Amino acid sequence: MPRNKYPEETVKKILDTSLQLFLEKGFEQTTVLDIVDNLGGLTRGAFYHHFKSKEEVLDAIFQRDFNENNPFDKAENAAVSNGLERLKFVLKRGLKTSGGSEQRMAVSNVAHSLLSNPRFLAEHLKDIQKDAERMTPIIEEGMADGSIKQGNPRLVAELFMLLANVWMMPNIFPCEKEATFEKIDIIEQIFKGLGYHFIDEELGGLFREMFRNFLDKLES
Repeated sequence: MPRNKYPEETVKKILDTSLQLFLEKGFEQTTVLDIVDNLGGLTRGAFYHHFKSKEEVLDAIFQRDFNENNPFDKAENAAVSNGLERLKFVLKRGLKTSGGSEQRMAVSNVAHSLLSNPRFLAEHLKDIQKDAERMTPIIEEGMADGSIKQGNPRLVAELFMLLANVWMMPNIFPCEKEATFEKIDIIEQIFKGLGYHFIDEELGGLFREMFRNFLDKLES
């Protein structure tokens, strides 16, 4: 069989097609054969040349999305005055990119729909831990320059990531739409009560907008 001269295009086609099918049929209901049948002439052999399973495809979709939208990388060279502003930059950038495109919303919807699956919930928790690890040095920077209250930066990062990415998830803690927005208010109150004022009006608004769009999508 001749070598594929454009493997990147093949991989992109597999990822884009798979994402669409995961959205339409659900991840569990989509088979590798379904993906191959929608690849416009690409064979099953072409699929297995790049991926061993649909789970590996899904991991690649999430990794592509993370690489394209990683706010921590963007924050490293951001023109900010202190650690608090860098932390706000990361959180606002992350929320803005979450709803910044149809593809990004699609990836988020697939990810959230899988949180009832123990395997994917475990992977989600690992990702939260990694994000908390990357958030920690930014909080340390703020504590060092005086823009963030002194404390244990790792615990502050872990608490925020757990509340924002586990407690807020309706697939993990089901609740009514209005209660979701009450949760955002509570998160704001918790951190302000602890003396950490990085959730400003703009960030709170972005947080609410992202979950409003997400919940509207679930209801449609």
